[in-house]
Amino acid sequence: MGLLRGVARTAVVAGTATAVSGRVQRRQQARWDAQEQQQYEHQQYEQQQQQQYAQPQQAYVQPQYETASAQAAAPAADPLERLKALGDLKAQGLLSEAEFEAQKAKILAG
Repeated sequence: MGLLRGVARTAVVAGTATAVSGRVQRRQQARWDAQEQQQYEHQQYEQQQQQQYAQPQQAYVQPQYETASAQAAAPAADPLERLKALGDLKAQGLLSEAEFEAQKAKILAG
């Protein structure tokens, strides 16, 4: 009877150890999978960012600067004409509201 009890106890301990070991292994594998997935997503995000920056960015339209330099070269122009030209630039979308207001203030200040 003692031998049978010892064998049964060993079987229970071994079975419990195997179950615990399997659970630990599955938990570790799940963590590793999550880490790999996170690294993959991070790499995808970085590649996407690099592709965005690799594409040429749309710059301001060049005529805006030419017009501004032409205005600076001829400051004696009529303020009303300068305001009209400024309004045209804003209407074309070449000037933001803040840029428009700043230039208008300069013209009106003299």
